[in-house]
Amino acid sequence: MPGLHLARKLISSASLSKPVFPRNPGARMKTHGPDIYALFNKKFSSFAIFDGKNDSNILPYQCSSKYHAREQDKKFILGLMKWLVDHKIDTDLTDLHSLKEIREGERFNLICKIVHVCEVEKDKWMLLVWDGMDTPPVTIKTKLEEEMENPLPLQPVAFTLERDILCTLPPLGTVLWVAVDRCNEKLGFNFLKSNRWVKLINIRCELHAALWRAVLMPFTKVCYLSDEDDIVLQRMRQYDERRKSKLGWMPSSSFPWPSDITETDYPNVPFVSLMRALANPKVIGKFHCVVRVVAAFPWLAEHFRSPSGVYRIRLTLEDPTARIHAYLYKEDAEKFFDGYPSVYTLTKKRNLLLGTSEGDDDSEMNDHFRNPPWIRCCLKSYHIDDNDVWGSRNFRIFATTLKA
Repeated sequence: MPGLHLARKLISSASLSKPVFPRNPGARMKTHGPDIYALFNKKFSSFAIFDGKNDSNILPYQCSSKYHAREQDKKFILGLMKWLVDHKIDTDLTDLHSLKEIREGERFNLICKIVHVCEVEKDKWMLLVWDGMDTPPVTIKTKLEEEMENPLPLQPVAFTLERDILCTLPPLGTVLWVAVDRCNEKLGFNFLKSNRWVKLINIRCELHAALWRAVLMPFTKVCYLSDEDDIVLQRMRQYDERRKSKLGWMPSSSFPWPSDITETDYPNVPFVSLMRALANPKVIGKFHCVVRVVAAFPWLAEHFRSPSGVYRIRLTLEDPTARIHAYLYKEDAEKFFDGYPSVYTLTKKRNLLLGTSEGDDDSEMNDHFRNPPWIRCCLKSYHIDDNDVWGSRNFRIFATTLKA
């Protein structure tokens, strides 16, 4: 029905700024999949559809056979027309940003796809949005020794996605967590659906434990976009081109090539993202990745080996798609550090890997912010409990040497 299609279009673009409440007892708002509909029962109800222009013409261009105009409706309809003009969401494509351009504390407008909606706490919801781009790398401002008592989190919120949801997320480009709370009820949050492209107007970006996330402000506006919108098609074309390119699986900020401080035994194996490794359909797998090492535990080089002389280190790795723990253990660590160098040499290697200053005094070194380099490494995944293979899945670095 043309009228129903138009009503759905108007609701999609306007109701997210202000709820719509049908007054007719036989009419109601419903959702079907990602779409929103206004329904009426023709036995008891009537409807009329008006042009949204703010003028004196209040003649409907479509109506049901039982509709009869009333004088008291005129003021109400004119009021709705004025509201639409006052609350129009600008669909101009100027002043739009991608995730690669976000800055801490700044407000920005973003065209993105909602890939998941989840309730992380009671009445606290998060949108997971994506536009195919990588967020920029962040300076790590925590001290190395804090990793024991206050380790860097793997996600910007204390919430773990179930594996079946994780496997639906795009393997390339950052998935940004966006906070929604009660102050955003006016956005019509219940209407926000996964797998829909939207324009988010006036959201604020912030950092949490060196991870990007965003917040919907009380004045944030949301507008649904068609999958056929020009900029949506452009973003998808860019993503498809990147996905098909071997170098496209590298973080964009690592171009033209990662640091040469590491080398792997499989230089010709294509790179994959950490998200691709996490979503691998099999527990056991091997992956060639470009990552940053943002934390190490233990952090002191003299503690890298057990009293019996065995290497056992937990590293925190990240790329634009995910942050994970990966272990350096036994012979894999021996290869990584090129044997058993002195504590002084191990400390120098650690500093280079974690992007710390070159000072020999640890306390002085940790007063500096860290900017870890992008490195190449090989990862292998495995499980340690046959009764819980996915829950006990871990990653180890192997076939990689730190050349410093």
